[in-house]
Amino acid sequence: MLWLKTTMQLRTDSLRKLCQVSRHSSGPPAQSVTPAPFTSDRRATSRHRHVPLHTLPLLHPSRLHRSAPCLHLCRQASTTGGAGWYEGVADSIPVHVTEQLLTWVNQATGLPWWATIVCTTFALRTAITLPLGAYQAVVVAKVEGLQPEIAELAKRLHYEISVRAKEKNWTDKKCRYQFKKNLKRIVSELYVRDNCHPFKASVLIWVQLPMWVCLSLALRNLSLGLSEATTALQGELTVGGALWFSDLTLPDSTWIVPISLGLVNLLITEIFALQRREASKVQKYVTHFIRGISVLMVPLAATVPSSMALYWLSSSCVGLGHNLLLRSPRLRRLCHIPPMRSDSDTPYRDIASSLVAKYIK
Repeated sequence: MLWLKTTMQLRTDSLRKLCQVSRHSSGPPAQSVTPAPFTSDRRATSRHRHVPLHTLPLLHPSRLHRSAPCLHLCRQASTTGGAGWYEGVADSIPVHVTEQLLTWVNQATGLPWWATIVCTTFALRTAITLPLGAYQAVVVAKVEGLQPEIAELAKRLHYEISVRAKEKNWTDKKCRYQFKKNLKRIVSELYVRDNCHPFKASVLIWVQLPMWVCLSLALRNLSLGLSEATTALQGELTVGGALWFSDLTLPDSTWIVPISLGLVNLLITEIFALQRREASKVQKYVTHFIRGISVLMVPLAATVPSSMALYWLSSSCVGLGHNLLLRSPRLRRLCHIPPMRSDSDTPYRDIASSLVAKYIK
C-alpha cells in the first residue's frame, strides 16, 4: 500500500508542475491531462448479434421493450469525436464482408468497377431476391384464394352467434366481441392449414433491405477510402466509371442517373398500383408514400458517390425486370403459383394499355 500511495503522490505532483509550467510559458497552453477510458477494439465488440424484432412472438409485445444487444463501434483514430449510429453501421462486419465480395468480383472477372457493380447487383438479386419474390407471390395468391372461404365461414359464424345471443341474452357488444374472436381463430387456422400466413409475404423485404444497405455502405466506404484497405481501391474507382460518370467517387453532376432512378422507381410503383383493382384506403396511402420516397431518392442520389447511385439504379432496374418476369404465365406455372383474379394471358400488353389509358389519354 505504501508504494501505491507514493506513486499516486508522484503523479499528482507531476501534474501540478505541468499545469504551472503551461501557465508561465509563452507558447500555447497545454491541454489538461485526464485519464482516458479504455476502449476495446471495434471488431471485438461487433461480434454481438442483434436479434431482429420481427422474430419475437406477437403474443408477447412486452418483449419488444427489452433492451437488445447493441454494437458499440468506435474509430480508434477518430478526430471528429464519437462515431454515430451511421458510422457504426458503415463500420460493421456485414459491410466489410460486402466490401471484400465486391473486391473479389472485380479481381476475379477483371471487369471495370462500373460493370462489377452492375453484374454483382444482377447476380445477388437473381440468386436471392428472385426466389423470394416467387415465394411471396405464392403466399399472396394463397391468401387471395382463401377470401371466398373466409367470407362463407363469416356468414355461418354470424348466424351461429345470433342464435346463441338469443339463447343467452347477449348484448350487441358481446356479440361483436364473440364474432371477432372466433373469426380471428378461424382465419388463423386457415392460414396454418394452407401455410400462407400474410407475414411470410414480407420475408422479401427483410432480406432485400439489409442487402441494399450493406451494398450501399460498402460502395460508400470504397469510394471515400475511409480505411487503409479501401484507400488503395479508391484510386481504381476514380477511373472505373463510364460515359459521363467516369469518376465513381464523385456525385453525378448531370443528374442523369438520379433522375433515371426516380423514373424507374415510380414505374415499379405504378405497375403495383395497377395490379390492385380495388385498393383500400390504407393501400392508397402506402402507394402515395412510396411515390414520395421515389421522388426523394432523386436529390439523395445526386449527393452520394456515383458508385452508390449506379448501384441503386441497377437494383431498381433488376427489380423491375423481376416484377415483370413474375407476371409471365409460363413462369407462374413453373413456380406453382396459384392463379389470381389479376392473372392474364397477355400481362405485358395489359400493363402497357393500362399505363397509356391512365397517363396519356
